[in-house]
Amino acid sequence: QVQLVESGGGLVQAGGSLRLSCAASGSIFSINAMGWYRQAPGKQRELVAGIATTGRTNYADSVKGRFTISRDNAKNTVYLQMNSLKPEDTAVYYCNAAIRTSYSGNYYVEWGQGTQVTVSS
Repeated sequence: QVQLVESGGGLVQAGGSLRLSCAASGSIFSINAMGWYRQAPGKQRELVAGIATTGRTNYADSVKGRFTISRDNAKNTVYLQMNSLKPEDTAVYYCNAAIRTSYSGNYYVEWGQGTQVTVSS
C-alpha cells in the first residue's frame, strides 16, 4: 500500500510564502513524474506544476515566476515553494505521483489527501 502525505498548508497574507511538502511511503519500487494540483471551491481541479525524474518542470501560466516545484528522489518527496501568494491561489492543494510497486508492474497515479492553502487580502 502506498500513501502520499502532504504538509505545509495554512493561512497567509497576500504577498507571503508557503512551502508544501508531499512524501510518498509504502511499497514503492520507483516513482516517475510527480506534481501538484489545486481545486478552488466551485472550480475544477487544475495542474499547478509537474516535475519529471530528470528534473524537467512545467507550470501553469498563473503561477510561473512565483512557484517552484522540486523533488528529492532519495526521500520520495516533492515540494512546492509558493511565493508572492495571491488571494486567487486559495484552494486545496493535492500532490500526485506516478508509482510502480514492482519491477514488472505498471505505473499508476496515487493522490494525496490535500492540504488547504488560504491567502487573505
